[in-house]
Amino acid sequence: MSETVATGAVSVAGTSGVIHDRVPPATPDTLRPSRRTLARRGTRTVLGLLLPLALLALWQWVTSAGIVAPYQLPSPASVWNAAVHLAERNLLVPYVAISTQRVLIGFAIGSALGLLLGAVVGLSRLGDALLAPTLGAVRAVPSLAWVPLIFLWLKLGEDSKITLVAIGAFFPVYTTVAAALRHVDPHLVEVGRAYGLRGIRLFSTVQLPAVLPSVVSGLRLALAQSWLFLVAAELIASSMGLGFLLMDSGNNGRVDRIILAIILLALLGKLTDSLIGLAEKYLLKRWA
Repeated sequence: MSETVATGAVSVAGTSGVIHDRVPPATPDTLRPSRRTLARRGTRTVLGLLLPLALLALWQWVTSAGIVAPYQLPSPASVWNAAVHLAERNLLVPYVAISTQRVLIGFAIGSALGLLLGAVVGLSRLGDALLAPTLGAVRAVPSLAWVPLIFLWLKLGEDSKITLVAIGAFFPVYTTVAAALRHVDPHLVEVGRAYGLRGIRLFSTVQLPAVLPSVVSGLRLALAQSWLFLVAAELIASSMGLGFLLMDSGNNGRVDRIILAIILLALLGKLTDSLIGLAEKYLLKRWA
């Protein structure tokens, strides 16, 4: 006996209780990227570089023409020299490494908790009634309000900084996951239950793939929030990291290092965001 029930792109087949997608058979041509796809990727990369290169050229022209004073906006060469000088003193790589480590650990903790509690609130009426009002009130607290309390409780070590980053990552993931799970097609869930899926299997096989785009959007927002909370933590109490570099450079009037720290934060933020994008493509292919 065989039955196929389709909802959107998802199909349920057979009586084995296994839910799968309708995927065309793989061929060498489908496994190999087409020339058009590669050309599209190359075009997108070139277009993405146009604005940064134009801004760099404008920056160089403004500084070389003397339109802006060097103490307000140093030239690109001055910022590069500042990076080289920090690297020669063995400071640049440790600053980047410690900030990245804090973000990744805090992001992993905060997003995992956000996914867990978001699933509880989104899937359970009892969990929604118990947790949603309190978490909604806590979410409304301004981010910087946590800083003095966390430092008072956990002192000035790594734990306080990672905790702040985790708080920044938690709420975007929690909010998007809870909202998305509430709007999963109930017919799709009923089909999963009809084929014997319950609890974790139902969540991982049916509900999580259905809300994957929303989860990824939440993770990307959480990552941006993680970098924001990291800088707030390092600006207030740190002796290493890009936030400390910003604070120390501001105290010493080193605008070149301030701009360097901002550029590094932008590059690291884009790099980590791109990694989430790659993970999304992998998961979409796996569940496609």
